[in-house]
Amino acid sequence: MTQENVSARDIVRSLPGILRRFPSIAKGYYYYSVKNGNKDLTLGTLVERNAEKYGHRPAILFEDRSITWHEFNGWANRIARFLKAEGLVRGDAIAVFLENRPELLAVVAGAAKIGVACAMLNTSQKGKVLEHSVNLIGPKMVVVGEELVESFDGVKADIQTSHPNPFLFLADTNTMNIFGDAPEGYVNMATKVSAHRNTAPQPADQPTMGDTAIYLFTSGTTGLPKAAPGSHRKFMKAYGGFGMMSLDMRPDDVLYCTLPLYHGTALLVCWGSVLAGGSAIALRRKFSASAFWDDVRYFRATTFGYVGELCRYLLNQPPSKQDRNHNLTKMIGNGLRPSIWKEFKERFGIETVAELYASSEGNIGFSNFFNLDNTVGFSTAPYKLVKFHDGTRDPVRDENGFMQEVEKGEPGLLIGEITKKWSFEGYTQKDATEKSILRAAFKKGDQWFNTGDVLKEIGCGHLQFVDRMGDTFRWKGENVSTTEVENIIDGSNMVEEAIVYGVEIPGTNGKAGMVTLVPRSNGHEFDVNRLFRYLNDNLPPYAVPVFVRVTSAIEKTGTFKYRKVDIQKAGYSIDKPGEQVYAWLPGTEGYSLLTPELVAEIDSGDVRF
Repeated sequence: MTQENVSARDIVRSLPGILRRFPSIAKGYYYYSVKNGNKDLTLGTLVERNAEKYGHRPAILFEDRSITWHEFNGWANRIARFLKAEGLVRGDAIAVFLENRPELLAVVAGAAKIGVACAMLNTSQKGKVLEHSVNLIGPKMVVVGEELVESFDGVKADIQTSHPNPFLFLADTNTMNIFGDAPEGYVNMATKVSAHRNTAPQPADQPTMGDTAIYLFTSGTTGLPKAAPGSHRKFMKAYGGFGMMSLDMRPDDVLYCTLPLYHGTALLVCWGSVLAGGSAIALRRKFSASAFWDDVRYFRATTFGYVGELCRYLLNQPPSKQDRNHNLTKMIGNGLRPSIWKEFKERFGIETVAELYASSEGNIGFSNFFNLDNTVGFSTAPYKLVKFHDGTRDPVRDENGFMQEVEKGEPGLLIGEITKKWSFEGYTQKDATEKSILRAAFKKGDQWFNTGDVLKEIGCGHLQFVDRMGDTFRWKGENVSTTEVENIIDGSNMVEEAIVYGVEIPGTNGKAGMVTLVPRSNGHEFDVNRLFRYLNDNLPPYAVPVFVRVTSAIEKTGTFKYRKVDIQKAGYSIDKPGEQVYAWLPGTEGYSLLTPELVAEIDSGDVRF
């Protein structure tokens, strides 16, 4: 990985830009630092403010549709009144199962106005994983888009809810006036919402900034997805920190977002930044490298939200004379690799890269406030980089039981101190929250959040991301829990044992999933593509292992622990006698046996995963 140290000279060079943005920075810092009890600063009030100040300016652009802030606020008010009429009150939750479209943002804003939290379901989930995610929250109601009814119907009978009519249907019509027909067992939400007034609801119990506004699902480090509550304060931090301090968003800005809105980067960071500027968010359901720049020109976008893989896909497109024929000058997101950072900026004419580091559940974040290259920026939160055991997310402790900081410039496990100001909202499951807390790290009584990520300092308090550690890896912009995938594989009744991990593929970001397994001895030959079909039915595509190693035994230590580091180092090599390695190649519907020729193509980057 490329490393370029940050010097005081770099900071000084950035000062003219900082001075130009100073009024926005000062205002942003106020919102970033405001305290939790404030009733005037919630997601709902931010939408109302923009409706008052920028009522006739666009709030959402989607396909051929433009929705003004005034229209959006009225729509959210109707939804709020509908939910209130259905008996929902502050502290309740609903689940949202919609692809990227305006209805999703309207539901989140409407629910926020009466203190109801929205659990943002991953649209790739299905089967056992989807059922688990919904029931983890225990929502009063579930909003299901027409485009996802088939997936939801597979788990509908197993969803636990106390509401008499819990399942709400939203037709996929992209219009305010055509409501469609709800399938059997669903209530047509648009029809019901249209009967309510578009004036602001007046709940007796007003939400405050410290209340939960959303739940985001994360694979975390072990097991099935966990639900991380996100307060209105998290929107305020994005509003002030990213929208004002980093991007200086204005009413004529348009942020193009192809990232899924069930992710914090899209919902909190991108939409929070748009709210700060009274700007517009231009939505696309799913990222398309070939359509990206045409969309940017069509929407006249000035900013876009990214993850590293998205940027790599764009760079992989053939160079064109149109590469700089657009208005994009700013980008915000995470995971832009140093190896392509400057190339991306130069090819597409990007001036500001607001790279950030954060997690849905964490208490610490970093922002590239000075617009420097190859860094996630700095943080005002208390943190340390500590030594860790290879292949795990466990910190090393000395003979006194305390942790040890790494030398400057060395990779270290990032931990954030938990204080009153830098609280850890954690997960809905107490045991999962507890597992992420490190106690007595440097003295008795202290508490620290374990990010599970490895970073290194590159000067002037700026950090650079290195890798995710332990039982989670990142692939296609998504976090994948190895334990979750292992549990699904165990349920297939096709294997005796299996161990899942991430492996690097040349020319890609993150790590691809791989499983080493021992087939179950049941008198039948192991059918790897029967396993593929099972995995495809029970896991989102990004979590289906790309590689499968079939072996007769998996080596363990004397204490019966898998030698995961050694297994991971072997990757998808095919030089072990008696073992077969299969790969899910791009554009195929099953696993293919790896040959020396195929391995050579993958190693040379000729196979585009």
